[in-house]
Amino acid sequence: MRVTTVSKPRAEGAEAQATETQVAESAQVAPLPLPRGPLSAAVVTALRGKPDSRPRLPVDAGQAEPYGDDLHLTLQICYELHYRGFTDVDPDWEWHPDLLRLRTALEQRFLTALREDVPGGGRDDDVESALDDLLVEPVHGEGLTHWLRDEGTWLQMREFLAMRSIYHLKEADPHAWAIPRLYGQAKAALVAVEFDEFGGGRYERMHSRLYADLLEAAGLRSDYLGYIEHVPPQAFATVNLMSLFGLHRSLRGALVGHFAAAEITTAPSAQRMVKALDRLEAPEACRFFYTEHVEADAVHEQVLRREVIGDLLAREPHLAADIVFGIQATELVESHLAEHTLKHWRKNRSALRRSLNDG
Repeated sequence: MRVTTVSKPRAEGAEAQATETQVAESAQVAPLPLPRGPLSAAVVTALRGKPDSRPRLPVDAGQAEPYGDDLHLTLQICYELHYRGFTDVDPDWEWHPDLLRLRTALEQRFLTALREDVPGGGRDDDVESALDDLLVEPVHGEGLTHWLRDEGTWLQMREFLAMRSIYHLKEADPHAWAIPRLYGQAKAALVAVEFDEFGGGRYERMHSRLYADLLEAAGLRSDYLGYIEHVPPQAFATVNLMSLFGLHRSLRGALVGHFAAAEITTAPSAQRMVKALDRLEAPEACRFFYTEHVEADAVHEQVLRREVIGDLLAREPHLAADIVFGIQATELVESHLAEHTLKHWRKNRSALRRSLNDG
């Protein structure tokens, strides 16, 4: 099938250009999302008020499902205050002690579940083996990109792109938290990888900008967190994991492990996405995002393995267990998203909470 999109005419003149810029900038901060349970309802209600008041926030996570809607939307909201925030939300909420107390409880519930559900994270973990395991391709691939390459429809492709927008429109931001937490060659090498992720200093080449171009070419909205109401909790969990690791210095090893896992697995998955988009005859802007990652991440893999992880372990060998935990936790949350999505797609149902046509 051939995918067609309607190109939007560019405004002409300084006044029109200024208007376009204002609209574009206004789309970079999202409104507060609708709650999905008591925890997110309490946080959304509190954030609509002033941070100088005493909000009625829970003091613990209660019995919240550690991979469920309410917990992960609440974490997504709490973490977003450390990124761009939300429209009409006072930025002073970022460090409000009552909100941080609740966030800590949510994090501990999520972390406990992760540690129970992955085999690694122990003293005798072998980092090289954990990294090598990422390169082993199952005989019968059952991941999302395998499905899209072989039999996915254009609607399913667009759902996948919408789910990934929660991360890719802030791509590389969570991993930047590692920079002040590292030193030596590990720090220098990680900054070099991040420099590529941020387009080598060129806005139009930033991977987040390339993903916005991809969304627009696919006929999807490209505003920041534009699909926050649509995506399932499994999509939030993949991003919350990065923020959790990034915002805690004690988890810096896990963040490096996550970054390495992401870079090692991206090149082959990006190759599958290129084939899927070719099969669907998608616009070139959709393909370009992935062709860019095929080459870049193959190089990044070696930098992360040898210069970041290698130097980090030479200086702080006790972080080996955390690096393995970060690798395996990444694979776990990605598998949760794949299982959820494929379960729906195999039944010819949407994997989203609401239709893409329902803005």
